[in-house]
Amino acid sequence: MADFIVVGGGIAGASAAFFLAERGEVILIERESACGYHTTGRSAALYTEAYGNAAIRALTVASRPFFERPPAGFADHPLLLPRGEMIVAPKGNDRAVEKALAEGTRFAPMMRELTATEALELCPALDRDWLGRALFNPGSMDMDVHAIHGGFLKGVRARGGTVLTDAEVLGLERRAGVWHVRTSAGNVAGPVVVNAAGAWADVVGRMAGARPIGLVPKRRTAFTIDPPSGMETARWPMVIDVNETLYFKPESGRLLVSPADETPMDPCDCQPDEMDIALAAARLETVTSLRVRRVAHKWAGLRSFVRDKTPVAGFAPDVEGFFWLAGQGGYGIMTSPAMGRVAAALATGREIPSDIAVTASELAPGRLS
Repeated sequence: MADFIVVGGGIAGASAAFFLAERGEVILIERESACGYHTTGRSAALYTEAYGNAAIRALTVASRPFFERPPAGFADHPLLLPRGEMIVAPKGNDRAVEKALAEGTRFAPMMRELTATEALELCPALDRDWLGRALFNPGSMDMDVHAIHGGFLKGVRARGGTVLTDAEVLGLERRAGVWHVRTSAGNVAGPVVVNAAGAWADVVGRMAGARPIGLVPKRRTAFTIDPPSGMETARWPMVIDVNETLYFKPESGRLLVSPADETPMDPCDCQPDEMDIALAAARLETVTSLRVRRVAHKWAGLRSFVRDKTPVAGFAPDVEGFFWLAGQGGYGIMTSPAMGRVAAALATGREIPSDIAVTASELAPGRLS
């Protein structure tokens, strides 16, 4: 019998299990044959302190020291690499730019406004006639998602934990203060279940008899294209439209493009939508001189949110020993060290570490009742 059973091997479950393994025996169970298949492995992989609401930004800021100085043996190369992030706006969007600058500098003080010449130097493909204003955050970084996720899983095992794959949850029952979890890979038991099942978190919650938190999975579409021959793109920053209708960034010799869509749907192995790809291509051709001749690769992932877009972390108010860890949306990887520490603290009855500027009440599932 374990002390903690973590349901879900994506970034939320892996990071929580990593820190919980310092406090007791952990069994992490994952329904797929590989952890992180649905969402973690489909990320745009940018660390930015200028994205999300105040709670998200505080969790992101608190995660940076871990990424910059991970524990010994966590990874054999840096987890963050310089990228930079440029927020661009067409003429007439002054109010949106001022809001983005005010919110951004609160947590990313290096963010500043660029001249048009500076913006074009960073990304020469931008359309000068379209461009109104631009902001730049040099502190935004590329994340090695595979190394981060893999480091957490490796650390779980190194700390004596168990990672079970091909272990779909088929039933949960609590008897005499112990959860008995029936899975396709056998049965496990423990006093605390951590529900980190991503888009399926409400499904798992219902199995346990917990009131749903109103989780809404939303599809995010992305694709890659080849840049024009002779155009050097490797040092471009990620470029994001101030209204969040488009972003693009260098990706392994190509350009990753997304319409930043958030289409609600049921939890599933979602696939890219051709209309979203066409919209992103049209927007890219409006903002830049680039032309989309051929899509090299396309995919989609689910980003799951509750109504206030703040993550959920805490024991269910209506079911004993059932801990919610869900709703990390598109911020799960860049907030994972802080969220893992928060989950481990709350699940073991301790205070949230003082360097993480969020409160238990901000994250509590009961707030959504």
